[in-house]
Amino acid sequence: MTDKQSGSRSFSGELDDKTRTFIEDFASSWELANNARMEGRVLGLLIIVDEPYLSSAQIGQLLQASTGAVSMATRSLVTVGFLKRHTIPGDRAHYFRVEDDVWGTFLSGEREYLRRMKGAITGGLGILDSEAASPRTRLRNAERYMTWLEGYHRKMLLDWEAYRDAHENDHTTTRDETP
Repeated sequence: MTDKQSGSRSFSGELDDKTRTFIEDFASSWELANNARMEGRVLGLLIIVDEPYLSSAQIGQLLQASTGAVSMATRSLVTVGFLKRHTIPGDRAHYFRVEDDVWGTFLSGEREYLRRMKGAITGGLGILDSEAASPRTRLRNAERYMTWLEGYHRKMLLDWEAYRDAHENDHTTTRDETP
């Protein structure tokens, strides 16, 4: 629903048990990959609710989480490309959304990390003495790896988009499907 005066949305929905279970299962899987559990809860919520965006306050209310926990999680998820900020003119609240293809969006955003890391590595190469053979070898290998990975990310993204588009009308869920 939209508040006609401010343009902001008021989502007062409650989460049913199945939705809460999904969010917690998603967060557990997220945490197993060495990510913060709260990030997984926020991302899981925004993936599963049928709302185009939610405010920080709504996220906190639905997840029964503190303002600080929601703020840290959303900041981190925006930084790595899983969430997007959403603004409403005249509204000071912080809103967040996920793209329909959150994983492809993440893969695209990860290339920025690789570019920054490659820049840091190049900077490290620039400060080494000529006698520093071992550090130079390590940094050159790191630079080559980042270059290779950046190119592979492009290929992976193209492969993902082709796979996604080929399966666009397939609404079945398969657990062991491989490309």
